[in-house]
Amino acid sequence: MGDERPPARGVYVTGLGRGGGKGAVALGLTELLSRRVARIGVFRPLVPGDRTDPLLELLTTRYPVVAPYSDAYGVTLEEAVALVADGRREELIGRIVERYRALERRCAAVVVAGSDFAADDGDRPRELPRELAFNARLATEFGSVVVPVVDGLDQPAASVEAAVRSAYHSLVDLGSTVLAVVANRVQPETKPPAGLPVPVYAIPEVPAVSAPTVTEVAEALDATVLTGGPAALDRDVLDFVVGAAHVPVLLDYLVEGALMITPGDRADLLIAASAAHAAGQVALSGLVITLGERPDPRAVRVIERLNTGLAMLVTAADSYHTIAAASRIEGQLSVATPRKVEAALGAFESAVDTDELSSRLEVTRSDRVTPLMFEYDLIDRARADRRHLVLPEGTEERILRAAETILRRGVADLTLLGDPGEIARRARELGVDVGAARLVDPETSPWREEFAAAYAEARRHRRVGLDLAYDVVRDVNYFGTLMVAAGYADGMVSGAAHTTAATIRPAFEIIKTVPGVSVASSVFFMLLPDRVLVYGDCAVNPDPDAEALADIAVSSADTAARFGVEPRVAMLSYSTGTSGAGADVEKVAAATALVRQRRPDLPVAGPIQYDAAIDPVVGAAKLPGNPVAGRATVFVFPDLNTGNNTYKAVQRSAGAVAVGPVMQGLRRPVNDLSRGATVKDIVNTVAITAIQAAG
Repeated sequence: MGDERPPARGVYVTGLGRGGGKGAVALGLTELLSRRVARIGVFRPLVPGDRTDPLLELLTTRYPVVAPYSDAYGVTLEEAVALVADGRREELIGRIVERYRALERRCAAVVVAGSDFAADDGDRPRELPRELAFNARLATEFGSVVVPVVDGLDQPAASVEAAVRSAYHSLVDLGSTVLAVVANRVQPETKPPAGLPVPVYAIPEVPAVSAPTVTEVAEALDATVLTGGPAALDRDVLDFVVGAAHVPVLLDYLVEGALMITPGDRADLLIAASAAHAAGQVALSGLVITLGERPDPRAVRVIERLNTGLAMLVTAADSYHTIAAASRIEGQLSVATPRKVEAALGAFESAVDTDELSSRLEVTRSDRVTPLMFEYDLIDRARADRRHLVLPEGTEERILRAAETILRRGVADLTLLGDPGEIARRARELGVDVGAARLVDPETSPWREEFAAAYAEARRHRRVGLDLAYDVVRDVNYFGTLMVAAGYADGMVSGAAHTTAATIRPAFEIIKTVPGVSVASSVFFMLLPDRVLVYGDCAVNPDPDAEALADIAVSSADTAARFGVEPRVAMLSYSTGTSGAGADVEKVAAATALVRQRRPDLPVAGPIQYDAAIDPVVGAAKLPGNPVAGRATVFVFPDLNTGNNTYKAVQRSAGAVAVGPVMQGLRRPVNDLSRGATVKDIVNTVAITAIQAAG
């Protein structure tokens, strides 16, 4: 009979020692494969027995993997040491392979993050085998291709090239099939070495990935947190400064991202550093007070009034031992460091040819589209044709956090509207990096006069004069919309802190609809476990007539096609075919006829009930032989009341992810956010808007 398990393609990520960033490469590969297959697994041969492995926890939590953490590893490190010490090395290999095979049978692809039990051969538990040979053996037993990761931190280009070649040839000599080689954390000018028969990728050092957070420093120092919430503790520690000199000298040595370490009796230095941070002179990561001596409460009150957003830690050690311990801490990718995860993915995706790597993995793309696959496809497509978008709510916390992710992942270039000083202050408070964004203040921008003239001209029929227009365009949504109209931005996303009307009214007045479309409308992408459906219109038009309903149907079909959903349009009503009568049914019937007249190429059925549109059995019974019945992908609701309630009912009762509303029918893309939008919702909406702009 042979092996009847489904074919699975494993990719094994290994390094030549502890660290080097192989976790970031495993993360990038998992992200890449999650866009192509619905059944993905992650695996680690060895995990610590006394604590949760942070990388494996991250991968099994972030991605919809087929197996939980408990099924995603071979053995614990302690079990491995005991087996090898007892002379049962082959049993160790056998146990790991058995656990891997049990996982692999359930997957279309598996990412393996190799063992990480030694800094070098001298430090590893002497009972364990040499790490590279151990991982090569496991990769062979798994039938996996291998991606070795070379650590290029602080190494000259010649050393990186030598290490890359050594890794490749060492693994080939051990019988491994090498897919590609990754040189990680290299200097920016380092180029991938040529001449090997496999691709070599060079990922530059990104301090935000390898730097520890303030939380990680606090845990390593066993420090007490005096002040600072989650945002303060999530800051990246990029450097350390010991405060011991006078204030003017200290100010010369403060650098971006530094953690200042000083005794508690130096209130002058604590206040000076906090003031420099609050004034925007330098963005610190936090303050550490040594010798267990808490600062004078009067000084603490002054620092709190400065509203720095910095954490203040107290540790019992002296400054020398604190700096020595802190400098050995390296940040880890984990569930608790989402910003670090996004930075790692941004570095991977900017340096690795993901299309080339996908093709070499020989993984067949699944016909099933999961919510995560759809969302990651949005990111991929936006990155492939990068656009410039404007976000009017530049001081809003969720916008700033989303902007950091968007910039790090290369989803889009951004303009943030608002007072640049206030945006910078809020970013410092939150510990986010939006330095790559363009900051524009509508109050003082040189574009304000240009936009006032354009708006006055556009609204001349409403008798809007230049003085009134000059006041109107200071509004961030009007200003952002005029940026899009003038070509200074390709699209706009707003609404996290504004009503839908405040967001889209300027678009209706200035951008207007595309020729031949009478109304702008919206759709939601409904991400069900096994497919993506399109619902329109659930957010804009309360009671469209037949003409408007036909426009909504055509626009929704075009939007579906643009985002990879084959449009089969169901014009929904409370009756199917000719079974019912009434004004509402007649409106849907007339709209269906208009759609067929305008777009004879478009599969459309209507009037049709929801069950007949989505269920093949019911569809065959009510509309036998109809190509849309039971197979609809685009659902057009007769009015806003029906559409809004239905999308929310499906979202809550079926566990669907609703992405939207996505505006359609406008000449340039402007999209509205829910005021309850999460950071992830904002990132997705920006990606959708960028794709619309590219289209």
